[in-house]
Amino acid sequence: MQQFHVPQFIDVEDTIIGPITVRQFVIMLIGAFFCFMEYKLSDFGLFVVLAIFTVGIFALFAFFKINGMPFYYFLVNVAETLKKPKIRIWSRLRHQEANPVQVLEKPKETLVIHKPLVTKSQLQELSLLVDTGGAWQPANFDKTYDRHQ
Repeated sequence: MQQFHVPQFIDVEDTIIGPITVRQFVIMLIGAFFCFMEYKLSDFGLFVVLAIFTVGIFALFAFFKINGMPFYYFLVNVAETLKKPKIRIWSRLRHQEANPVQVLEKPKETLVIHKPLVTKSQLQELSLLVDTGGAWQPANFDKTYDRHQ
């Protein structure tokens, strides 16, 4: 029997520089690009204020975790929670107005086919027929079903 190596710790991200993961590195690169654009497009005083804010936001997204989840997952969960209310109120009057009473039709009669029950002796004969590969013929075997003729 072959044995296979089952990977463990699949939820741990690979690190590239010390404890920094690829995801964190890419987020910080994007933050550095935004800081560079702020440096080119504004004077130095405004750049310092904007850069502190930008680095803080991108560091929050890259390194901060809430309950072991990255911060952007937390923001997605907050948005979903705000979008979908937790308490749902069902009003009977509104439900009745929205769905008028429908007349139910009488269900159609279905055709029921009763299959004959297989007895224990018939089951034993069938299993013997299968086990012998069709060589054994039961006493009451109908010759019209014989495939070997």
